[in-house]
Amino acid sequence: MEYGAALADAGVKATHVELGRADIEEDLTESELKIIAERLENSGFELITDPAKELVESIKREIIIMVRSDDPRQLKLSEYLSSKLGRDYRTLSRTFSDSEGRTIENYQILQKIERVKELLLDGQLTVSEIAWQTGYSSVGHLSHQFKDITGMTPSEFRISGHRIPLNEV
Repeated sequence: MEYGAALADAGVKATHVELGRADIEEDLTESELKIIAERLENSGFELITDPAKELVESIKREIIIMVRSDDPRQLKLSEYLSSKLGRDYRTLSRTFSDSEGRTIENYQILQKIERVKELLLDGQLTVSEIAWQTGYSSVGHLSHQFKDITGMTPSEFRISGHRIPLNEV
């Protein structure tokens, strides 16, 4: 069950639902929030009411969107996140690091590697094409980073691949 369906199942009308976010029309009581939290949890989601956690989830969502865009070279990460979230990058970076225990850049790299894995397993693109599509400056840079994180080269992974679900990165 997706989170929009989980909300509807709980009798809550959302005006807008997108990846990781739902806008609710009315104020909810504590008991309604508890029911929604339980239904979301049963569906593999989490209700976030803490502003810092909400900001971190927004950062993650925007990084996933950026990594999966048609042109990942569009902006530097700091410019992209600041423009999308309307916050100073230092604030975003500090909030993310405090909450996650890792940097935004590290999270972006892990998301990029998962995207590379997906494209490798798809088998439609060469490693060179994948490097360009995912915003790497060269095949060498991609291969080095890929091996550092996965312990194998992109070619070795293509043969024996294993992906991590995006919400576990």
